[in-house]
Amino acid sequence: MRRFKFIRDPGPDSCGNNVEEFLRWLDGPACIFITGEDSGRTRALVTLLHGNEPSGAMALQRWLKSGQRPAVNVVCVVASVVAALEPPLFSHRMLPRARDLNRCFRPPFDDAQGALAEEILEILRFHHPEAVVDMHNTSGSGPSFGVCTHMDRQHDALVSFFTQRLIVSNLGLGALMELSEASFPTVTVEVGGRLDEQAHELAYEGLCRYFLAATVLDPPDTDWGLELLRDPIRLELNDNVTLTYAEQPSTSYDITLKADIEHHNFGSVGVDTLLGWAGGPERSLFSAQDANGRCAVTRLVRIENGELYPAQALKLFMITNNAAIAESDCLFYAVADDGGVFC
Repeated sequence: MRRFKFIRDPGPDSCGNNVEEFLRWLDGPACIFITGEDSGRTRALVTLLHGNEPSGAMALQRWLKSGQRPAVNVVCVVASVVAALEPPLFSHRMLPRARDLNRCFRPPFDDAQGALAEEILEILRFHHPEAVVDMHNTSGSGPSFGVCTHMDRQHDALVSFFTQRLIVSNLGLGALMELSEASFPTVTVEVGGRLDEQAHELAYEGLCRYFLAATVLDPPDTDWGLELLRDPIRLELNDNVTLTYAEQPSTSYDITLKADIEHHNFGSVGVDTLLGWAGGPERSLFSAQDANGRCAVTRLVRIENGELYPAQALKLFMITNNAAIAESDCLFYAVADDGGVFC
C-alpha cells in the first residue's frame, strides 16, 4: 500500500499561507517534485522525519510560496505529517507506540514506520539524486551542525551549505544517512533548536543555497574550514532508570540533570562541571559504547557524593532537556574536548 502523496510543481497559491496550512494540504506523507532549470539532474531534501522538528517543513513551504525555480530538479520528502499535526502542533516526535522513523532505515521493514522508511528509500532510488540532505532540529536549544558517516570533500561541501560544524559518525542506528551512502552522498543537517527562530531562518537560507547552486558536490580548490568532531559516544539511560530536570536533586528520581544543561551544547565541560545528581554506581544507571563496542560509561561520567560530573574534559552536543526524548533516545553525545576520538 502506497503511503505517500505525490505532487509535481505545486503553484505558490496551493501550499497554504503558513506551515500548518501546508501540512494540512499535504494531509499525510508527501513527495513533492520541483522541476529545475537543468532537468537532467536531481537533488533530494528529506524533512520532518520527526514530527516535532518544524524548521525543514517551514523552509520548504516558504520556498514553494516564493515561486522560485531550483537550479536542478529537487525531490522533497515530507514524512511525519500526521505526527506533526497531532495537537499541539509540532509536539510529537512520533505517534504513541510508533518507532522513531529515523531508526527504521534498515530491515526488517515489518511495521508501519518500517514500511514508511522503505518507501522513502524507494523514492530516493527511483530518482537517484546526486545528493541528499536530511534536515532536522535538535530537541534542545543549540547551534547547528551536520553529520555524515565518513568525511570527504563531497560531504564537506554539502554540510557547508548550512553550517560550519561536522560530526563524522557511524553508530549504526538505522538512520537515513547510513543506508543511502552506497548510492548517493547523504548528510544529516541539524539546523538548531526546534523552538529557535534562528534555526528556522538557517533552514530556509541553507535550503535556498542548496536548491539554487549550480553544483553542490566538491567544487575545486575550496577550503571549507569545518570544525570536525569524530566518533561521538552516546550516553543512554539503562532500562527503568528515571530522570528529571531541576535546579536541585529530586529524591523521586534516579537522576536529576540540571535544568539548564542544554546550555553546554557544543561547549567544553571540565571534570568539575556539575551536570546533575545521581546515586551510583555509574554503570547501573547509564550505558555507552565506544566505536570498538567497549563500555565507555566511566570515561564519560563519574558520580561523587551523589553529584554527577564529566569523567574527563568533554565536548557535549545533542543535549536535551526533554525527559521523554532522553529516555527513548539518549542524554547526549560526547567527544573528547579537542573533538578527537576517545582514547
